[in-house]
Amino acid sequence: MALSASDVPTMYTVLVNSLSADEAARRPAEAALAQCETRPGFCSCLLEIISARGLACREDVRLLATVYFKNSINRYWRHRRDSYGISNEEKDHLRKNLLLNMHEENSQIALQLAVLISKIARLDYPKEWPDLLSVLAQQLQSADVLASHRVFMVLFRTLKELSTKRLAVDQKNYAEITGHLFEYTWNLWKSDVQAILQNLSMLSQRNDIDSILEQSNDLALICDRWLLCLKIVRQLIFSGYASDSRTAQEVWHVREVCPTVLTAIRSLLPYYDSFKDKQAKLRDFAKRACTKLMKVLVTLQGRHPYSFVHQTVLLATVDFCLNMITNPEQTGTTFEEFLIQSMVLVKSVLECKEYRPSPTGRVINENAQPLSLEQRKKNFAAVASDMLKAVLSGDRVVLLCNILVRRYFIYTAKDLEEWSENPESFHHEQNLVQWTEKKRPCAEALFIVIFEKYRELLAPVVVSVLREAMAVSPPQETDVTAGMLLKDAAYTAAGHVYYELSNYLSFNEWFHGSLSIEISNHHPNMRIVRRKIALLLGQWISEIKGDTRKLVYRALVGLLQDNDIAVRLAACSSLCYLFQESCFSEVDLFECLPTCWTMSFELIEDVQEFDSKVQVLNFISVLLEHAGDKVIPFASQLSQFFQMIWKESAGESLLQIQLLTALRTFVSSLGFQSPLSYHMLIPILQSGINVDSPDALNLLEDSVLLWEATLSNGPSIVPQLLDLFPYLVGIMNRSFDHLEITMKIIEDYIIFGGSEFLKSHGASLANIIDTIVGNVNDKGLLTALPIVDLLIQIFPLEAPPLISSALQKLTFISLSQDDGQNPSRTTVRASSGAILARLLVMNTNFSSQLLSEPALLASIQQAGISVNNNLLLSLVDMWIDKVDDANAIQQKEYAIALSIILTLQVPQVIDKLDDILSVCTTVIIGSREVKTEDDTSGDITSSSWIGNDGSGYSNTSSKELRKRQVKDSDPIKQASLENVLRENLKACAVFHGDEAFNAAIGRIHPSAFAQLQQALNTA
Repeated sequence: MALSASDVPTMYTVLVNSLSADEAARRPAEAALAQCETRPGFCSCLLEIISARGLACREDVRLLATVYFKNSINRYWRHRRDSYGISNEEKDHLRKNLLLNMHEENSQIALQLAVLISKIARLDYPKEWPDLLSVLAQQLQSADVLASHRVFMVLFRTLKELSTKRLAVDQKNYAEITGHLFEYTWNLWKSDVQAILQNLSMLSQRNDIDSILEQSNDLALICDRWLLCLKIVRQLIFSGYASDSRTAQEVWHVREVCPTVLTAIRSLLPYYDSFKDKQAKLRDFAKRACTKLMKVLVTLQGRHPYSFVHQTVLLATVDFCLNMITNPEQTGTTFEEFLIQSMVLVKSVLECKEYRPSPTGRVINENAQPLSLEQRKKNFAAVASDMLKAVLSGDRVVLLCNILVRRYFIYTAKDLEEWSENPESFHHEQNLVQWTEKKRPCAEALFIVIFEKYRELLAPVVVSVLREAMAVSPPQETDVTAGMLLKDAAYTAAGHVYYELSNYLSFNEWFHGSLSIEISNHHPNMRIVRRKIALLLGQWISEIKGDTRKLVYRALVGLLQDNDIAVRLAACSSLCYLFQESCFSEVDLFECLPTCWTMSFELIEDVQEFDSKVQVLNFISVLLEHAGDKVIPFASQLSQFFQMIWKESAGESLLQIQLLTALRTFVSSLGFQSPLSYHMLIPILQSGINVDSPDALNLLEDSVLLWEATLSNGPSIVPQLLDLFPYLVGIMNRSFDHLEITMKIIEDYIIFGGSEFLKSHGASLANIIDTIVGNVNDKGLLTALPIVDLLIQIFPLEAPPLISSALQKLTFISLSQDDGQNPSRTTVRASSGAILARLLVMNTNFSSQLLSEPALLASIQQAGISVNNNLLLSLVDMWIDKVDDANAIQQKEYAIALSIILTLQVPQVIDKLDDILSVCTTVIIGSREVKTEDDTSGDITSSSWIGNDGSGYSNTSSKELRKRQVKDSDPIKQASLENVLRENLKACAVFHGDEAFNAAIGRIHPSAFAQLQQALNTA
């Protein structure tokens, strides 16, 4: 039943109750709202409440109404199959009345209205709401400051939503919007900036600023409107035109907007200091405005780099930013956010690939013909390169480098205080923070870029700063002096550009003459230098040669024992790099292994933050990976550690995922000795593979991988591992996401578990196979079918009755028609047929029983598959037809099965003798021609597996050894097809009689008969 205007008071009361602190009143109200939101008229009632202003309507209730309205748009504006949605008539009503709320005084409600209008616009503009922008534009013509502010709020949100539509027609619509809106918005922005500057100038000379601002709210609204207009201008230029990096077509708006924006920055910057002691709001506005204006320049340069190439844009902007960076005090730019954006812009310009000059230089247009796209790009790049050379002279580049290192790399008193209060958090903030969020990481990123561009000029400069810092701060220094902080900054620079400094600096001399001494200085204040050296050693890893490498290992292991956690974490990080480096020394690793384990265990107990624990776990994984079987003496200690961390990390899925990864490496390192860890490992596995556990969604994938690693590396399957198998049923019933690894697990259980496994879990295994066959695509089937084949090979009598249902499905698949456009379907049919051939060879009685099932025959006939009431003969035809699509071992399965068919009491077989013998002859001759069969299922032992003793199993893992033993013992693989065929031909002659048999032989082509004789006689 639809809601109407008469329901508005009731709806208002329900909304009031839903905000109640009394749960008895709130819960029924929330339930009532949930029921009402699907009823027609719900949004209209909400809009009436939102539009009602005054004392009679609470602001918080109106705000809640906007939230419900917005959620209803997301759920019901589009018609869906599971709901009727909002009717077209109600949509028309809502669209018209929403635009009448442009005088909303409550800023939160105004924002929500703008958001929900934009969401509707994304779905309905321009087809269903063609007059949206024109109505908003009309309201701007006669609007007061408040209304115009609200209109621009709606415009900005709407333009932002429309910009996410990427179809060509939508982008064309956006370009048209840009043409209509840009001029008015830009002119209003320029008008507002003049008004703002006049007001700021007037207020900066007054002492009663607070009282003036209290009397009038217009200035605040104008400032906000001005920022909204700026966002709209940026959005229109960004999304209204394709990037000129692709088109090389200038966007004229860039050249008009950017110089004006730069002028506005210059005008507003002084007010940041002017209002320092007078009015915090105005000071914050100046700060926010300058930062946002600089972000606009960064955005437009990135989107339209060629349009940025102009004397008044690129040259002026880069020059201005360089002045801000190198001399912020003189320009009054003392706030971090603006300096960061200045650095970002310079970095963006220096990295811009569109500004790299072409080796062929500028294109001269002598014939007055239109230049091609590439020629226009070359010209833009040449002009940009010339401008950058002019603004970035050699002296200025050197000055910038010095300023970055000597000023922005230096730790402040606040930094050191934060380090002392929380060294762990400080370490991660320095290393993991986004470079655009903090001044020092941003300065480091800019330094790397300018050094890369001017490396020959700057390498001597960095070396000079490094030597100066080492001279003014001796290794045995204990006080935090300016020299120590400069040394830290110089080491930071040297770490970032090690690849070039190695030509100017001998690492061995540096390490022995300074670094090693500083590491041994354990004074608490020297933690600054020790931490930086720890990071530096990881960065210079490729330059550490000879005997120095062992000393570096020992130095970093020593730093793992430092009293400061930030130093220990830095050492942990660099040790990871050293051990993962291709030239690392295993001998040196083994020497320091005991200390590394002990220090890692202590460190992970001392740290508190998630990032720290992940870092230490990663280090332990690296150690495990490279230690190999040297980890065995530490197995008990590591098991206790992993058990403790697992318990402590309960509920922290991301940390437990890292732990599962480390455990997988641990199990692989233990190899045959992995049962030493089972007391810890199996409870963790049981928790991770249980699909009913709360963290199953996050942990299941890594737990399944650990399960497979445990089975692969174990010498046998202990009862505790055997008991885990039923969990696989739940995993497969849930989804086939882990099908491939699940098949490996089943293979391990079949090979390692033997008859005990089949006896205990045969029903579960049959359930899994039946779930897979017929419910997965061809790729999934090709993953699963080798397991079915292996199961029949190892348990020819016990397994077929268990998987009878799956075998019936495979019969159906084998006899179905090929999809000529889908090669995988052909492969699936060939593989399914091979399994049925193996079944006939190894369990002929069950094969006959399976193929005589009336239900199977009926279902195949109902599917329109012609079988002539004899499934066996249909399979014979299929085997003959698909032999060329099978691999080597499958062909042999086909051939032996066909030869056995000759001995069965099936009169019609004699008519197919010619084709059967042709297949058998082809397989026999083919197997002789190919000495080493390239079998995709890995059944044939390759030469790489042959050991010194000729056994073929030298240096193999437990799993691979057992797998090859099992597959090499395959009766079909061991059988001589020639002997089988010879004996079965004799049996065929006896059953059908010599006359019928000889007649059938006589129908064989002489050349084919000669090949058959050759195949049989040379056996």
